[in-house]
Amino acid sequence: MNNFDVIIIGAGSVGVPTALALAKKKFSVLIIDELSSPGQGQNKKAIGGIRATHSDFGKIKICQRSIEIFSHWKEETGVDIGWIKNGYSFPAFNENDEQKLKELLKTQQAFGLNINWISAEEYKELVPGINDANLRGSTYSPDDGSASPLLSAAAFYEKSKEYGSEYKFREKVLNIIPKENHFQISTDKGKYEAKFVVNASGNNAAFIGEMENSDLPVIPDSHEGAITEPVERFFGPMIVDMRPAKDSANYYFYQNNEGQVIFCITPKPPFYGTDSDSTSWFLPKVSKRMVQLFPKLANLKVRRTWRGQYPMTPDGFPIVDFAEDFPNFINAVGMCGQGFMLGPGLGELISRMVANDLSEDDKKILKSFSYKRDFSGMEQFK
Repeated sequence: MNNFDVIIIGAGSVGVPTALALAKKKFSVLIIDELSSPGQGQNKKAIGGIRATHSDFGKIKICQRSIEIFSHWKEETGVDIGWIKNGYSFPAFNENDEQKLKELLKTQQAFGLNINWISAEEYKELVPGINDANLRGSTYSPDDGSASPLLSAAAFYEKSKEYGSEYKFREKVLNIIPKENHFQISTDKGKYEAKFVVNASGNNAAFIGEMENSDLPVIPDSHEGAITEPVERFFGPMIVDMRPAKDSANYYFYQNNEGQVIFCITPKPPFYGTDSDSTSWFLPKVSKRMVQLFPKLANLKVRRTWRGQYPMTPDGFPIVDFAEDFPNFINAVGMCGQGFMLGPGLGELISRMVANDLSEDDKKILKSFSYKRDFSGMEQFK
């Protein structure tokens, strides 16, 4: 029998940074994943945006810490993960969106976020050539940024191994048996024991939750993304256009550290399920909307498209909490498509949960991520 302090199920956006944070605190850690290497689930399908400009204290504080980790990673480790501080923007083209953004701005600024409202003329300087018909201005948060999910997953993985974390790939968890003061986990290849278990299994969250009697309201829905050829930088921030269309909600795009434009759209209604085959719907729909907003994009060549899932909760907020029946079982699930930006900050929070070393801010964050919360609310910009 292999014994560890903590076993993490899922080597993705949350699991790998959590392994790193725990190993730094001298816990013995095992990560089990049924895929072949780290980040092979939904992590590699993220488009790479990282922002702290949310509507909730928990997400804001976690992502502020994530940004600190991403932005200092190269300086501290010598490894380039593609981080750039390109910022985020939410332009408004009608009075209703302008009012909502300005109201949210008050909350965000109260939490200390570097975000402001800029005029239409100022926004056109950030995004030269944008279609300014009905443009009323935009929020702009220059400290937000982006990084490569592929490079980041590899970097966090290697660093976690340096600190002693162990990994078992191509192993599927079959059952979890609670013992007197630990858990026994059986996979299709072996058995392991640990005092703590962390469920960071993404799309499989509800399935793993059933093994410890948690009915986790996490349902994946499918989203597609795409990337273009690299070109010289020609605009600044991530652009999030909130205006809905007939069969889609918002869409968003940015230019990464290599000059490639990466983009995504939110289907309406959602495509529930885990089908990862690209569709003929996505590219014509999103490219038309993007070119209408920003004509300079018209002649870019798209290199590839892909499809992944957002493991969604009813209110758009994650579930990070101890299981009701088993106080040493932590669910860290339902990232709602934001696991990449939440992961490093959440990993440190989970390490403090295991170490029983929570600050007052941590407790406040966990209250908003609680499994027992009222799920009737909704994240404003999920």
